[in-house]
Amino acid sequence: MLINKIFAISDSPIRIVIADDHPIFRTGFETMLKNQQTISLVGQASNGAELIELVTETKPDVVITDIQMPVMNGIEATKILKQRFPSTGVIALSMSDHETFIIEMMEAGAKGYLLKTTSEKEVVHAVQTVHDNGTYYCSSASNKLHRLMANNKFHPFKPTSRPKFTDKEINIIQLLCQEKCSKQIGAHLNISNRAVDSARERIQEKIGSKNMIGIAMYAVKNGMFCPG
Repeated sequence: MLINKIFAISDSPIRIVIADDHPIFRTGFETMLKNQQTISLVGQASNGAELIELVTETKPDVVITDIQMPVMNGIEATKILKQRFPSTGVIALSMSDHETFIIEMMEAGAKGYLLKTTSEKEVVHAVQTVHDNGTYYCSSASNKLHRLMANNKFHPFKPTSRPKFTDKEINIIQLLCQEKCSKQIGAHLNISNRAVDSARERIQEKIGSKNMIGIAMYAVKNGMFCPG
């Protein structure tokens, strides 16, 4: 079994692990981030099963995972990770921006989606955003999600009736659709991060959604937000 541990050097960086079945890519990713002061790569795995074991042992803040891997793919691994470690953010990192992969990773609980052609700067930004409980999609994934939502082709839930929302909840829904994190929403509405998270949980319960994508889909479908 290949589980390569790399221990953090800096005091309090964001601790991440990566899963990819290509050793060359993992080595390149490690090299790319070795001079980063705000991020520490604490482990590597070559498939989803190893990733789950590695996360269990190292308790990282953020996981970056490929989708197509042997033994267990990134989608199945993400589902298990979100059940066992709900506070750990997951970012998909793939060669493909196929709509099916994007949707399945989002439904599994991933909070980000990057292509392997991404820059170091974008990786760092994505990790920091997801660590702050926000969401980050590369431009290609974001455009495809917006198009799917606008064309009403993606239905992660089917509520039986339209619930009632408070004005604050409506504001939070609209800000979530703009991909704002809890900290940004809290600052905008002058409320605490915890209040934002609690409101988001209430919103998800009202519409029967499991994640932010479900909220965005509901907002577009019901005229509460119009993708730009």
